[in-house]
Amino acid sequence: MAGSTRTKKSSGGEGSIRRLVIVESPTKARKIASYLGANFVVESSRGHIRDLPRGAADVPAKYKGQAWARLGVDVDHGFEPLYVVSADKKSLVSELKEALKDVDELYLATDGDREGEAIAWHLLETLKPKVPVRRMVFHEITESAIQAAAANPRDLDQDLVDAQETRRILDRLYGYEVSPVLWKKVMPKLSAGRVQSVATRLVVERERERMKFVSASYWDISAQMDAGADAAPRQFGARLVAVDGTRLATGRDFGSDGKLTGKSDVTVLDEAQARAIAAGLQNAPVKVSSVEEKPYTRKPYAPFMTSTLQQEAGRKLRFSADRTMRTAQKLYENGYITYMRTDSTTLSETAINAARTQATDLYGAQYVSPQPRQYTRKVKNAQEAHEAIRPAGEVFRTPGQVAAELDSDEFKLYEMIWQRTIASQMADARGNTTSIRIQGRAGTGQEVTFAASGRTITFAGFLKAYVETVDAEAGGESDDAESRLPLLVKDQDLTIAELSADGHSTSPPSRYTEPSLIKTMEELGIGRPSTYSSIISTVQDRGYVWKKGAALVPSWVAFAVVGLLEQHFGRLVDYDFTAALEDELDGIAAGRQGRTNWLSGFYFGGSIGPDGSIGRSGGLKKLVGTGVEDIDPREVNSIPLFSDAEGRTVVVRVGRFGPYLEREVDGVAQRANVQDDLAPDELSAEIAEKLFSTPQEGRSLGTDPVSGNEIVAKEGRFGPYVTEVLPEPSENGTPSKAKAPKPRTGSLFKSMSLDSVTLDDALKLLSLPRVVGKDPETGAEITAQNGRYGPYLKKGTDSRSLVDESQIFTVTLDEALKIYSEPKKRGRAAAAPPLREMGNDPVSGKPMVIKEGRFGPYVTDGEANASLRKTDSVESITDERAAELLAEKRAKGPVKKKAPAKKPAAKKPAAKKAPAKSKS
Repeated sequence: MAGSTRTKKSSGGEGSIRRLVIVESPTKARKIASYLGANFVVESSRGHIRDLPRGAADVPAKYKGQAWARLGVDVDHGFEPLYVVSADKKSLVSELKEALKDVDELYLATDGDREGEAIAWHLLETLKPKVPVRRMVFHEITESAIQAAAANPRDLDQDLVDAQETRRILDRLYGYEVSPVLWKKVMPKLSAGRVQSVATRLVVERERERMKFVSASYWDISAQMDAGADAAPRQFGARLVAVDGTRLATGRDFGSDGKLTGKSDVTVLDEAQARAIAAGLQNAPVKVSSVEEKPYTRKPYAPFMTSTLQQEAGRKLRFSADRTMRTAQKLYENGYITYMRTDSTTLSETAINAARTQATDLYGAQYVSPQPRQYTRKVKNAQEAHEAIRPAGEVFRTPGQVAAELDSDEFKLYEMIWQRTIASQMADARGNTTSIRIQGRAGTGQEVTFAASGRTITFAGFLKAYVETVDAEAGGESDDAESRLPLLVKDQDLTIAELSADGHSTSPPSRYTEPSLIKTMEELGIGRPSTYSSIISTVQDRGYVWKKGAALVPSWVAFAVVGLLEQHFGRLVDYDFTAALEDELDGIAAGRQGRTNWLSGFYFGGSIGPDGSIGRSGGLKKLVGTGVEDIDPREVNSIPLFSDAEGRTVVVRVGRFGPYLEREVDGVAQRANVQDDLAPDELSAEIAEKLFSTPQEGRSLGTDPVSGNEIVAKEGRFGPYVTEVLPEPSENGTPSKAKAPKPRTGSLFKSMSLDSVTLDDALKLLSLPRVVGKDPETGAEITAQNGRYGPYLKKGTDSRSLVDESQIFTVTLDEALKIYSEPKKRGRAAAAPPLREMGNDPVSGKPMVIKEGRFGPYVTDGEANASLRKTDSVESITDERAAELLAEKRAKGPVKKKAPAKKPAAKKPAAKKAPAKSKS
């Protein structure tokens, strides 16, 4: 086990006391062991060692008859949880118990937050040590921090444990009570979560806003003004803002219905009016009517906490929240940054001194704040506040000093954290903003006013070290952007060098990105920053949300689930109630609220929470158990879109095999498939008509001359395809469903379309796989076929990629043999060609490839295989992430296979044995 320095238990004084230190990860164990003396044995629990049962199979035999056992919580007896050691941790627990025999004390050194405190408690409960137990807490892994923590241990904080265990029990109660409603009313295998359902609602509500949005059009005029040869810059941009003293409408003057909000008197120009004014301004004199200049000051950004780190890494580095936290975890465990799950923006005095010293050395004393800066904030749902996320140590290492030790992701994130920390102790940025008004009269007689604005930075201050990135979806201007204007004075004459009449359309609200969703959840007080990463991953893994670029798009299933919860269990997805629930849970952490009483009030009803809360409304059990049978599944799974040209309502229905469109035509339901990659707000009336025009039974291409079956082209959930229509079996000889023949199908090539595919094309597709020939040496048949990730050759279990789809029908046996004669990469042949080739693994030095396996895509270097997580994309996974997955797989060791059952020895007729006793 990691970090072990085993010797026999000592019986000497304080200096020879042997201590077992348990942390969560092997990496952390190795690092900490290097800072402690020979009297410390450091081991890893590798995360949680036990949890509530995942299913009936996990429930111990003595509890299987209990009605509450599968839930894992005895709600009738103090909400006592049933914890079980996971199967893959049983041997580890045995090893830790063995290690305890050789020590005098146990130090539980898991993370210093609620989850870490709970892991420590679970270790204590499972190991049942007979030696003294202390809690060792630190927030950075440096030699001085680790030695200080070892010298100053504390007791376990039971309030923190209760807070975390309450959350775990609460989430189990919520999931087990609400999820079955979704199974019955929407579709099987769906899940509901206390925070994930609210996060999903946010994404769905934003999409609803986009679907209802009506775009408005308006025009204005842009101009290039010329200030004369002596001006610098000579030309600058300006835009028409008023005509005859009335302000021109801009996008913010229109509501989501496409109409003016009516809050102010504005003029809306159409194209003809804008072009007429522009024509009338040709060669017209204009002059400066006002010049307003104001100084401005911009203070530095606070150091990172968990939520702001996730937001900025998403904006600046394009990292998902999950990728950010995985990378930050590695930086922390290897001693590069402080603990990465924190709600605090506070810096220690040591860190402030380190940042100020480094800023002075790098940028000069004039760029450092005259006084040390301390950042405090009101944390609505604070996890116990630690220090902000910053470089570890009393002296910060620069990115250049650590570059050789970090991989690409680690370096980028460390550099960002380092820059932000240094910048937080630097001087304010200063500059000037200038606003200019320019007036003239068009040939049409209208008085026009143009506006120009500029910004100059006179002292960069902290911007020398760090500039925050603007959200790509929301847009905006970065803090270091400058727009220079020439020095102008009132009544100064200008000439118009260029004019352009410009049309504009208002845009719907931007979809959430991971950074903007995290920001909104934090503002609403929903969830905790340390859980945002897992929440966003969960809603994607469970099919409620998918990504289109950086934008988060809800699935139609999410619409159905959120609609059901809003209509029938509104409190469960109410933003204010969810935030209030977090406050109540924080009260348990602070010792103001008892765990059992609170759970009882929440589940069965009681005086907990604000008026109208779940507890005061009868409790979760009553709320979910009342009126479920009255919920109409058809209504829940019908999402109205719009009315067609004939006034017929078009709806999306969520079915067991995916979403589909439906409307009633002459009393008969007309349906059409909806592709999974079509965003809800893009499903317009025009697209709906196009989908309806493609009959579900498909476009008939003709008859297969061989089989006599009709061949049709259809639109499917996963794209267009061709298939044959098999004749209906006779009534007398109706085969069972399992034995019934299946029609041949074939996906259209990328070069084909549903409208243009011909019968000849379809017959070729249905003929696949095509037999190319036999290998003359082995006699094995070689086929050419089309797979999920492209065309390939297959010989037994050996597959090789083809360059393009047309080769499937043209590749010859000689060409195929030549492809197979090329050197084959080491490793077991896959059932399909590699999905993607990667760089070399830093451990084995061998090339990594992504392959399609029985259980999904995986990465391999020929020696180790590791499945891609649901949040990993085949197209975007980096070499560093692939190597990380392989490293995690190696750390777990080889999978232990069950020994095959021994065959019973042949019985000898003469020997008689007593019957074997059954095992209890």
